[in-house]
This record gives sequence, structure tokens and C-alpha cells, in this order.
Amino acid sequence: MPFLPITKEEIDALGWDAPDFVVVTGDAYVDHPTFGTAIISRVLEQFGYHVAILAQPDWRTDRDFTRFGRPKYGFLVSSGNIDSMVAHYTVARRKRKEDAYSPGNRTGLRPDRAVIVYAKKIKEIYPDSPVIIGGLEASLRRFAHYDYWDDKIRPSILLDSGADLLTYGMGESQTVEIARRLFSGEPVSTITDIRGTCYAIPTKEYRPVPAVDCPSFEQVCQNKKEYAVSCRKQQDEQDAVRGRKVIQRHGDKILVQNPPMPPLEQKELDAVYELPYMRTYHPSYESMGGVPAIQEVEFSITHNRGCFGACNFCSIAFHQGRAITTRSEESILREAKLLTESPNFKGYIHDVGGPTANFRHPSCDKQEKLGLCAGGKKCLAPKPCPLLKVDHSEYLDILRKLRALPKVKRVFIRSGIRFDYLIEDKDDTFFKELVKYHVSGQLKVAPEHCTPEVLDCMGKPHIESFLKFEKKYFKYCKEEGKEQYLVPYLMSSHPGSTLKDAVAIALFLKREHLRPEQVQDFYPTPGTISTCMFYTGLDPYTLKEVYIPRTDREKAMQRALLQYFNPKNRDLVIAALKAAGRSDLIGTANSCLVRPSPAMQRAAQVQNREKQGKWSSKKTAKRR
Repeated sequence: MPFLPITKEEIDALGWDAPDFVVVTGDAYVDHPTFGTAIISRVLEQFGYHVAILAQPDWRTDRDFTRFGRPKYGFLVSSGNIDSMVAHYTVARRKRKEDAYSPGNRTGLRPDRAVIVYAKKIKEIYPDSPVIIGGLEASLRRFAHYDYWDDKIRPSILLDSGADLLTYGMGESQTVEIARRLFSGEPVSTITDIRGTCYAIPTKEYRPVPAVDCPSFEQVCQNKKEYAVSCRKQQDEQDAVRGRKVIQRHGDKILVQNPPMPPLEQKELDAVYELPYMRTYHPSYESMGGVPAIQEVEFSITHNRGCFGACNFCSIAFHQGRAITTRSEESILREAKLLTESPNFKGYIHDVGGPTANFRHPSCDKQEKLGLCAGGKKCLAPKPCPLLKVDHSEYLDILRKLRALPKVKRVFIRSGIRFDYLIEDKDDTFFKELVKYHVSGQLKVAPEHCTPEVLDCMGKPHIESFLKFEKKYFKYCKEEGKEQYLVPYLMSSHPGSTLKDAVAIALFLKREHLRPEQVQDFYPTPGTISTCMFYTGLDPYTLKEVYIPRTDREKAMQRALLQYFNPKNRDLVIAALKAAGRSDLIGTANSCLVRPSPAMQRAAQVQNREKQGKWSSKKTAKRR
């Protein structure tokens, strides 16, 4: 079969009386393995289930939701690849003008809080049909969570939506097991023991079992310290080896999170990425301009999952987990050969990556038996753990074989290199070949900030690691005779960042001759440690107070300082420097960040003339 059916007529043509499952998504239907909807639907198809796709249904009527009738076993609901609120709004809470996951970049094709809206609509129409929610939006909102757009604590999305089950993390294994149990006739209400899932039961029916008890919904709404404690407990249990059951009371119900589902084994991961994807968007979108999101991934290869870097502002650790799982070399090469057969292939593989491109192995040997460390301990920050194992040899071998394939001109790495990991490798072979073969003019890396206080709040290594990397990078570029650049990702207004810290990073950028084209304001998305800091003003692991830039004015000044060289930012930079007590950096000297404004220059000229006038008057008076 090519694409999975999206209309009733297609289902009839296939001879189905009804689909087994209807997969509902807030994205357009793109049958590519970087889209969660495609993966889950193809995995279910592989196990023999009939799956129909309901992409971006009109939630204002029943029409789309009744398109296929009641599925035999249930609805699987997600908002798409990203949280629907992030898809719709900037960090300034302004409506975005484009949606790359919708045909023609159109906005407004999915609702705010898509998972809740879709699930409630389905339950209105088919109250007895099982509704299972999953994907990033459901995964990150599975507990009571701070919602930036409402500026308040919202309950678990499972209770908010009225769904029957929630799958969190990478959902292949739990979805297949849920499907098997429903197929066998088991009521959805009794499916309460599958790892990687959450369910809710009445408090009076809950039988105490060994579990981590989080502060309740009511407690975290009333007390920010309790919210910080809750966040810490939830983060610490997101490990498939040592993670325990977690519970959280919500009024007369209890949310129960089963321990995480173990990551797929390599053979299983290979199988997932080698399913018969069409590798593009559904042809019905062609007349609407296609789906722009495919452009970045059409000729990219995912080789790993998970990230032990675990930056505090990133949701990967809470969703995918920190454990690294990888595809085999043979599977990656098979996909690359498949890409070269596409009529659109021009000889360039755009990326061989994942959450972090250069992770192919666990960060240390003990993880298989003990899991990753709890208590907020990081593998790479503030300094690399003494047990850290660094090895790029397997990744390097894969890249070499990809470069040697017929029809392949270049192989790039665009999904992010952890420079702090790379710089710990005593063998620079990979580093040298990265510079020589895999950089398309500029390499994007993420130092994020430069002051140790802010970097500690971010869970990032200190800036010395970046400086060491930067020096080697340009050394190898020079040796290769290549004019290549570093593009630093920087974040303004992160918890812990004061105006003085923003001034410090502006001075750092000036000293290092770095001019970032884009700067990202910290965006408090659900499920991250940094968002907990933003809401509570506390570090959840120490419960110490953390400075939070809250006003739009201060955020604008911090952002402007990171692009102090842009003439449009001059007034804000001047205001920021004055507020930070650094007026000495306003002037024409090489050490200054910004020239005075015309008004300041005129005022200075007037002041000088007045001084000269007074001096002349005094001199004349003395002569007399």
C-alpha cells in the first residue's frame, strides 16, 4: 500500500468494514520517519492492524471525526510533532504567521491545546471508544504542569482531555501492547500495567503500592516549593532501568505513571526506520503548496535517539530519555541508498543525526545495570564526569561509508554536535574529518551563554569548553584551507541571567568576534527543569532562589545585548548598559559596545560647550 487511507472511500476500496485504529494528528499527513504519526501508524500496520489517518480535522464540527465511523479498537490522538501552543505562539505570546507542519505554511488548521480538543470531541461523539493520547504534547504535560500561556498550573493532560490512557516517551512498544490487549477484548479501563503509560483511577479505588508520591495538583497550585519538589521527583524517575511508579493526586482521582518503557533494541529501531514510508507528504497537499516541514528532513537520516547531555531547558530528557539507542550501520546505509534513488536527490545527504548527532554509545559503562544518575547529575556539565566514555570511531566509520556511496556528493551534519563531548575525545580524527567533509560553510553549536552562574542553571558546561573547541575548529579549518564559520546558538533571559550576565556575554561575543544572526529568548515549555525554575524562582534540586527575568522590557534588553552590533538595538543596548551600571561601555572607544545615540551626542556637545563657556568666563574674570 502507498499512503494509508485518509478518506472513507479509500477504506471501502480496501475492503475494510471499519479501521482498527484512527490516528488523529494536528499535523498534515507526512509519511516520513521523522513524523511520529507516520511511525506509529506504520508500526501498527506492520503488526497487521488497519489504520486510517485523520490529519488536522476541523474541531468545530463533528464531520471529520465521523469520517470513518467508530474504529474497532480506538483512537490514537496527538497534536503532531510539536506542542500545539509552541506551534501557534512565539515566546512573546504573539500568534505565529506560519506553520511548517501545515500545507502551504498555513496557520489555524489545528486548535490550541489540540490533544485536549480532539480527545473531548471524540468522547462526545463516541463515548465508549477508547482514546489513547500520546506524542510530545501529551508526554510533556502528563503531570500537573506550569502552562506559560495561561500563566498557571494546569492538571495532567490525561484528566484535562478525558482520554483513557496516555503514552509517554517514544511510543512504539506501548502502543503495540495496547493494541494487542484491545484486540484481545480487554477493556481499556483494565490496561494499567504497561510501562511508558499513565492512567487515572478514583482515589477511593487506589490500592497503595510502592510508588513515588508527588505533591498533589492542589498542593502545587498553592505552593511553588511543592511544585519544585514535584518536578524534581518526576525528572528523577525518567529512567527505564531504575525509574519507579509515580503518582499524583488530582482531587478525587489519582494519576499513575508506570515506569518508563525501555528503549527499542537496535534491531527493533532498525525495523522501525525501514518500514515502507512514502517519505513525503500526502499528494492531496500538492495544490496547497506542500508541507514545508519535509524540506529539512527529506534527505536526512536519523541514526540515534536519546541525549545524555540533558540540558535543563530541553524536553528531550523528559520525553525520549537520556539513554542512547542507535541504529545499525547496515540499516543506515540501506536508508542512504534508498535516498539516492529518489528523483529529487541531488547528491547531498543533509544530516546524519538525531537529538545529538555525535552520540553513538552510553556515556559510561554502569548505565546498563544501574541506569543514568539521578539527583540532577549531568554527564557533561559543569565538567565531564570522570566516568565519561568518549568514542567517535563508529560514527566516523558510518560517515566514511556514506561518503563513498555512488551518487553521494556530500554528507552534512546539521542536527547539532555536542562540542563539549567532541573536545574530550583524545583522538582528533573525527574532528578533522568533520571540518574537512561535513560542514556546509558553517557549523552550528550551542554554547548558549558564557557566565558560569547562568550555564549552571542551564545544565551546560562552562565556556572554557567552547573556547577550547573554537580554537581547534579554526585551526583545522585553516589547515584544510577552508573558510568556515561557527554559528553559536545563544539564549537570552534564561533563569539565572541578570542584565550583568547579558552584558558579560555581549563582551564575550565582541572579544571572540562572534555575531549571532539569531537569538532565542528562553521559552518556558512544559516538562523542563528550566520551566520549573521560571515559574517557582527555585532550583528544584537545591531549592535555592534563582533570579528570573520577568518583564518584557528586561527580556528585550537582554536579547538586544546579544546583538549589540545591530543598529536597530542601540537604544535598548544603551538602556541596558545604564541599568547594569556599565555606562562606560557606551562610547567610541574600541572597548565600548555601542556608540552614543544622537541625542546623547548632542547633550554631550552642549555640556562641553557649557564647560568651555564657564572655563572662558573664569579665565576672563582672572584677567580682569
